[in-house]
Amino acid sequence: MGQCGITSSKTVLVFLNLIFWGAAGILCYVGAYVFITYDDYDHFFEDVYTLIPAVVIIAVGALLFIIGLIGCCATIRESHCGLATFVIILLLVFVTEVVVVVLGYVYRAKVENEVDRSIQKVYKTYNGTNPDAASRAIDYVQRQLHCCGIHNYSDWENTDWFKETKNQSVPLSCCRETASSCNGSLAHPSDLYAEGCEALVVKKLQEIMMHVIWAALAFAAIQLLGMLCACIVLCRRSRDPAYELLITGGTYA
Repeated sequence: MGQCGITSSKTVLVFLNLIFWGAAGILCYVGAYVFITYDDYDHFFEDVYTLIPAVVIIAVGALLFIIGLIGCCATIRESHCGLATFVIILLLVFVTEVVVVVLGYVYRAKVENEVDRSIQKVYKTYNGTNPDAASRAIDYVQRQLHCCGIHNYSDWENTDWFKETKNQSVPLSCCRETASSCNGSLAHPSDLYAEGCEALVVKKLQEIMMHVIWAALAFAAIQLLGMLCACIVLCRRSRDPAYELLITGGTYA
């Protein structure tokens, strides 16, 4: 019975170490996805500290590669020191992921205020004839999120670009994909996206942060299981004679 329990714990531990390698790749992917997506929306969100959870989760992903290696070696060689190190590192990473979750919720709550503060300024700097980075960002967001203006397409009437062009038209990025002959004219509002961009940008950024939060929570649960199995192996190694026989290849008389 003791041998069976030990062998099961070791098998699960080895399997979890393999999962850690896969988890490392997934976490790095999630962190990179957050960076790339925020790059598309960075003009609408000025708080660079929001990227801290992404930075931390990439660092955790890189560390999981090392953890998986240490865990596999320690389990196969049945090293007391290696398993103890494995548990300590897992505990530190677990605490880090808890911090990521907390930061994720904090910054997720700040998204709406940050976007509301910066989006007005971005739209005021739009220059459709010689697009700068902010202008390209606006056109990109309006096409990708199928929106127009801050709250709706009428917001464009208050921009310097609209007043300077004097053609009663909004940018072509406001045109619906189904409107083939759309030229942005306010005389044909049915050709334009009706929804404003602010709410959709907030929703998109909050979804991105939730990806980070759920990834951290999922792998924190896996790490708890890993720590539990490692502790079981450590405890039985020190007090279960059946484990010593398992190591040495001995048999009962």
